[in-house]
Amino acid sequence: MSQPMPKIDSARPPAFGGRIRDLRRKANMTLQTLADQAGISVGFLSQVERDKATPSLGTLANLAATLGVDVDIFISTPKPADSVTRQGERPRFALADSSLSYEHISTVLPGGTISSLIIHIPVGYASEVTAHVGEELIIVLEGTVRQTLDETHFVLHQGDSLHFMGDTPHAFENVGNGPAKLLWTGTSPRLLGPKPGPQNNHNINRRDQ
Repeated sequence: MSQPMPKIDSARPPAFGGRIRDLRRKANMTLQTLADQAGISVGFLSQVERDKATPSLGTLANLAATLGVDVDIFISTPKPADSVTRQGERPRFALADSSLSYEHISTVLPGGTISSLIIHIPVGYASEVTAHVGEELIIVLEGTVRQTLDETHFVLHQGDSLHFMGDTPHAFENVGNGPAKLLWTGTSPRLLGPKPGPQNNHNINRRDQ
């Protein structure tokens, strides 16, 4: 009697082509630019982004390095428990010479495209005007904030929200009598602060990425 054939693991490898494409677009890179910097042909890169071809680990590492991310972003799977942040336990950080402070809401997900922070805004603070790739969504958790989009001003109170494209020149200001707190979520490629983790619960000297 013949022995049964061993079972073959039919699990498919992770499909990371879409992640590479999203990161490339966020970095404003063309297929040709990324391919040249990663040392592969543009045709092969196009196939990889459409999940029609699988690169070697070395090529994947070159793509990750060119895009400014860890290779784990393409090959690791987060544990459900790693997606939870707890009130009072989130690391707070601040950028040098800034009176703002932040708490991480989003966690590090392989291929994740959004970042989320709670921003603590002191009385009288007014930001500079900025514009960048991506979109943003803010919700006022406490206080009163005036948000400027181009030449339009919105006074937002607790519970109010505003959703806008980041390439519109924008700024915010605490116009209330006390501290304000915003929940900010966006797809901007600029990630503020260190990766979440208890070891990062301190002020840092680091500019936006």
